[in-house]
Amino acid sequence: MRNTFVVARRELAGYFATPVAAVFIVIFLVLQGMLTFNAGAFFSRGQADLVPFFDFLPWVFLLLVPAITMRLWAEERRLGTIEVLLTLPLAETEAVIGKFLAAWAFCIIALALTFPFVITVNILGSPDNGVIAAGYLGGVLVSGAFLAVGSATSAMTKSQVIAFVLGVAMCFIFAVSGYPVVTDFLNRNLPVLSSIARGFSVIERFRAISQGFLSLSDIVFFASFIGFWLFLNVVVVDHRKAS
Repeated sequence: MRNTFVVARRELAGYFATPVAAVFIVIFLVLQGMLTFNAGAFFSRGQADLVPFFDFLPWVFLLLVPAITMRLWAEERRLGTIEVLLTLPLAETEAVIGKFLAAWAFCIIALALTFPFVITVNILGSPDNGVIAAGYLGGVLVSGAFLAVGSATSAMTKSQVIAFVLGVAMCFIFAVSGYPVVTDFLNRNLPVLSSIARGFSVIERFRAISQGFLSLSDIVFFASFIGFWLFLNVVVVDHRKAS
């Protein structure tokens, strides 16, 4: 466990040692601001809440999170530093979880910097801050889910571009799996998969949480989802090490 946090601190410091952190955070804040206040018609809605903010949040993460994870393992493999990392007295599981925790902490920091949105709606009205808190928790869980997927896909290739494309594609599948266009298609052709697809929809579960309906099943889903992709990440890294 100690080695895990050593890796996490090293990786998190690496984000802020380059312009990557500033660029990501600025893009994230600008996108969320534009989508919330312009595309989400924040002021014309006449309601002091963050519904537009949370409506767009998972889609912004869908595009930006793979941009973080694409370098986690692909860059290590391209530069050959993965061999150095894996020859240290460090288990593959510790390295994988450490890198994941660093990326997750970075996303949480970016999400926390949207606090002016919360202040704004509280100045304009009397929102349900419990629902807002639930929405932020959902955002943390969605970012963790997408990070776990992106980290696993990054370990599969040396190319950051391919890692990014794979990450976006896989996250997109789990984002839209519960949408009517997908479930209706499955109902017509593969009915047995329709309910399964709906159950694996990250955004459908996030939407329920962001509306204040926090259930144990959703927490268990996200924990299991993250755990599965981190396990796959460990398997891929272990295979690369062996070969």
